Amino acid sequence: MEFSLNSKIVEFKNFEEFNKVFSLGKNDLILTNEFIYNPYLRKYNLECNIIFQEKYGNGEPTDTMIDAILKDTADLNIKRVIAIGGGTVIDISKIIILKNNQISAELFMKKIDILKEKELVVIPTTCGTGSEVTNISIAFLEKENIKIGLATPELYPDYAVLIPEFLETLPYKYFCTSSIDAFIHAAESYLSPKASIYSEMFSEKAMALLINGFRYIAKNGEEARKDKFTEFLQGSNFAGIAFGNAGCAAVHALSYPLGGRYHIPHGESNQLVFMSVFKKYKKKQSVGKIEKLEIFLGEKLEVDKEEAFDALEKLLEKIYPKKRLEKYGIDKKLYREFAKEVFEKQQRLLANNYVELTEDEIISIYENI
Repeated sequence: MEFSLNSKIVEFKNFEEFNKVFSLGKNDLILTNEFIYNPYLRKYNLECNIIFQEKYGNGEPTDTMIDAILKDTADLNIKRVIAIGGGTVIDISKIIILKNNQISAELFMKKIDILKEKELVVIPTTCGTGSEVTNISIAFLEKENIKIGLATPELYPDYAVLIPEFLETLPYKYFCTSSIDAFIHAAESYLSPKASIYSEMFSEKAMALLINGFRYIAKNGEEARKDKFTEFLQGSNFAGIAFGNAGCAAVHALSYPLGGRYHIPHGESNQLVFMSVFKKYKKKQSVGKIEKLEIFLGEKLEVDKEEAFDALEKLLEKIYPKKRLEKYGIDKKLYREFAKEVFEKQQRLLANNYVELTEDEIISIYENI
């Protein structure tokens, strides 16, 4: 059994409190978005170097995007990187802190040594990635045409900073998809064969916080989410700690072809796959750890354990209704190709499955979305 928590976790009410403690200065680089910087940071006239991620490209990170940022920061005397943003900003920042050779694909493909040179402070502005406490960075390598993850101890942030005010900039759609993604992190890591009594504790706390938040929104409307920003941030953080130790599995693996080929946002693609995977797990092995999960979910959702997955699916549909794959222009003839890609390129994730899935079973999961 092994469990680790490598980042110091700090909470502040707002950015002003954070800046007083961390004393940002000329040797700091802030990577963020303009829509975050203008309302929250501009007024402080910071001496830091400021880079806006969207100036280098939109959507999830690519090696081309990362390489351009590495080139523009190569000659700066940076000792600390502050990532203020969602998954794209955080994933890029984890690469910026490494020794800079301006060819990020070589890092992701482990062709060169990975050496950490800068301190990393992460302030998430979504409530889903959990990336502020994990050692994983994910990017799409354009030449290789693959979405790939790099997991190494050098990528752990030194500080994970939770500031609820930053969630105010998050549109409802992305609040939903990111927080549902956080729930999936907690659920997948709970069933992982790498789970321990410690990671399970964080998974359970994350799921409890997020279910309570979802039920509150379902009852009171989407604006009610603002009452629960702190709880959603904490739930995402706990889920990040859980999956950072126990790992994610088939849900994330099967979502990668959807995100990589069709650019469906990460949280949205995970939600598409989530319940179909878990129902397949239940069908294959209904007695065991998944039964313990059903009991836990049933208690939180106030239903019998046999109804837990259906009740969870209905709740998530109220928060953010998912679409069928055809609505994204995805031809079902591609499902076998997707399954082959998952088997060839996502074994790191498939190793954490609750039960082994065959290629045909993966195809049937896609068919059921």
